[in-house]
Amino acid sequence: MEISQEIKKRLFDELDSKKEEMVSLLSRLIAYPSVKGEPSEGAPFGLPVRRCLDEALSTLSSWGFATECHDGYVGTAELGEGETVLGVLAHLDVVAAGDGWTGDPFTARIADGRVYGRGAIDDKGPAVAAMFALRAIKELGIPIKSGARLILGTDEENGSSDLAYYFKKQSPPRYAFTPDGSYPVINIEKGMIRVSFSSESQPCPGGRMLLWLEGGTAVNAVPGSAYALVSGVGASEVIKSSQGLFPGVEISCKEFEGGSLRIDARGVSAHASTPESGKNAITALLGVLSRLGLEDGGSKAASRLSSIFPYGESDGLSLGIKMSDRESGALTEVLSLVSYQAGRLECSMDIRLPVSSSVGEVKSRLLPAIEGAGFKIDSFGGTEPHRVDEDGEFVKTLLEVYEEMTGDRGRCIAIGGGTYVHELEGGVAFGAEFIGEDNHMHSFDEFISIDRLVLNSKIFALAILKVLNSGRL
Repeated sequence: MEISQEIKKRLFDELDSKKEEMVSLLSRLIAYPSVKGEPSEGAPFGLPVRRCLDEALSTLSSWGFATECHDGYVGTAELGEGETVLGVLAHLDVVAAGDGWTGDPFTARIADGRVYGRGAIDDKGPAVAAMFALRAIKELGIPIKSGARLILGTDEENGSSDLAYYFKKQSPPRYAFTPDGSYPVINIEKGMIRVSFSSESQPCPGGRMLLWLEGGTAVNAVPGSAYALVSGVGASEVIKSSQGLFPGVEISCKEFEGGSLRIDARGVSAHASTPESGKNAITALLGVLSRLGLEDGGSKAASRLSSIFPYGESDGLSLGIKMSDRESGALTEVLSLVSYQAGRLECSMDIRLPVSSSVGEVKSRLLPAIEGAGFKIDSFGGTEPHRVDEDGEFVKTLLEVYEEMTGDRGRCIAIGGGTYVHELEGGVAFGAEFIGEDNHMHSFDEFISIDRLVLNSKIFALAILKVLNSGRL
């Protein structure tokens, strides 16, 4: 069903008039430091997260929506009385603030036409835009043939256990979009595998040996730093043996009394879904260690590890899992965490697999390679790739709305990361970042443009109307 120009004008004028209210609500939500914390009754992810959810739900209730809090995991609001065809999913939890902020990350700062604060773009700002989109449709009394449900979650940043809990008890909507990605439409998400593995060896006191090894901060990140403590080796030997072999990684040494030497590797951190943007400090350091001729079992394990994770390789070639397809690109892998002490070497890795492959296919090739290098598998977990048909009416409708509202060509995007709708059969990401924007997501001084906040709300409102009134879906 085509939405008339008159309805569009009323809808967009209404949302323009709510700009200050949008900023006010977003500021209130930012004020809750909704980072995952200690669980308590009714607050499975901590009290600040629950209070943020309560703030959003009480606001929706004051607008006349029927709302429900699902044991503190998820909050919902209903639009319309027909079958719930569409779900709109946003989340109110945020990552930790970190350092470098101009002001308090949990006090909204309005400057230069922007709202600054943790969650401004991920995902409290988009949640506010979705809330006001539903409100405008409801308050203007625009007819809809089917129902929509706003689903506000609270654990997206730590694995989406909120949605897992909710959808054990509730049927998923036929179609869903989340404004927790970017435009135009993300319809393909690579699968993901996480593996932890280890080896044990007997420490050999004295001589040229590895004493300690540590690297990485998160399993889903290219490690930007790593260090090792060795004995029986001089700094000049390390620098000479590594010179020019690890471009993009700085190798430095510090000698200590007693004959020990600390070796530091400084690379470039990046998200595990885009390893080409980083420089892996762990694999560089392993390459350094493998060239020193150390004599102990731990060093030999590190050398074997280096043979299957050589520096500069992230396509899985040495692991026997290299693969790619036209739709989603190449498999990527990152050795992201290592720790060695007292003869035990522990490792974790992250893999993003193309949409044409499967967890089982990669597993059948990966585990023999790791075990063949002398390691024991400690844990293995994976999620299959996700795809929604780009020629389906739902995706085509969203792309039509995007083109109409921006003037840009609508197209589908495949990503290596996972979005909030990865497990929903009919789910795609739709907004809220526009092409070429950098809103400092997960970084300091995160922000959303106020004009973009309103534009997102208009895009969501028009998309919701078109989906709910479509005779083709």
